[in-house]
Amino acid sequence: MTALFGALLLLAACSTPPGPAPVPPAPPSTAPAPRSGELLGQSERFVVYLPGPEDSLRGLAERFLGSAEREWEIGDFNAISRAQAGQPLAIPLQPLNRLGVHADHYQTVPILCYHRFGGTGGKMSVTPANFAAQLDWLARNGYHVIRLSQLVDFLAGRQALPRRSVVITIDDGYESVHRYALPLLRKHGFPATLFVYTDFIGAGDALSWAQLQELAESGLVDVQAHSKTHRNLIERDAEASEPRYRQELESEVRVPRELLQRHLPVRVRHFAYPFGDANELVLELLERQQYELAVTVHPGGNAFFAQPLMLRRTMIFGDHDLDAFKAKLQIGRSHGQP
Repeated sequence: MTALFGALLLLAACSTPPGPAPVPPAPPSTAPAPRSGELLGQSERFVVYLPGPEDSLRGLAERFLGSAEREWEIGDFNAISRAQAGQPLAIPLQPLNRLGVHADHYQTVPILCYHRFGGTGGKMSVTPANFAAQLDWLARNGYHVIRLSQLVDFLAGRQALPRRSVVITIDDGYESVHRYALPLLRKHGFPATLFVYTDFIGAGDALSWAQLQELAESGLVDVQAHSKTHRNLIERDAEASEPRYRQELESEVRVPRELLQRHLPVRVRHFAYPFGDANELVLELLERQQYELAVTVHPGGNAFFAQPLMLRRTMIFGDHDLDAFKAKLQIGRSHGQP
């Protein structure tokens, strides 16, 4: 209601010429709301709309913002999860807070890191039941699982993100991603980024190229690079010369990009550091190979000022119960908080 009141004030300021004091509004009507809704007012910045019984946030976003995927902008601004007939709402026509900075806090986006799914694999393996419970909880509690690629524009200050944004990533390329994770992602329509190291493809319990093709064509799983061999990129053999070390690193970041783009319908611009480690040479090579984002395993959320090639990422382990999982979702930090 506060957002609507502010929008009404701005609407009035933009569209009402000076004149006599306005007549106080009439009491709310008890008549049924029109089924198609009613446009109450519009300026360059806002639409004020009275929804009808058939209106939805997705439909209103499609009509006024040009994309149903922008429904969250209406929901966040009005602090609602669905349109209610007869309850007016404000629709912001322009992004209002691209950086996610508020009076008492700023927005951060957690990137979750999984590895494998099933009953084996120790701490690094999450059971399908636990993964399903985690996704169900996100869906029930108003979280928006966004694509990792959406962080590019957020970090550049070009695009706002939903207040409860979270990114799902999966490392290495185990076959269990196809067997267990994909059906659960499909259930909710949640996207995820799969980081694979290409020497692992088709070996042992790894994904095959055919399975990677299906994942990439699902529209939900974005296959990206996790190096060629999964070696720790900051560890240099004592006998390796500087030119040799540089050549090895160049292969680790270039080969997976070229190989994945040759075999799959993907554009590889994101990289996950094996063991989460990087140094200045690795960062230089990623920039030369035109990577836009890279992720570590340092926990926490990512604010608008995060370094795109050193993004924080939070590990999700098999022994995490639902309360532990919820505690990992850092979606904001207070100003001055260390």
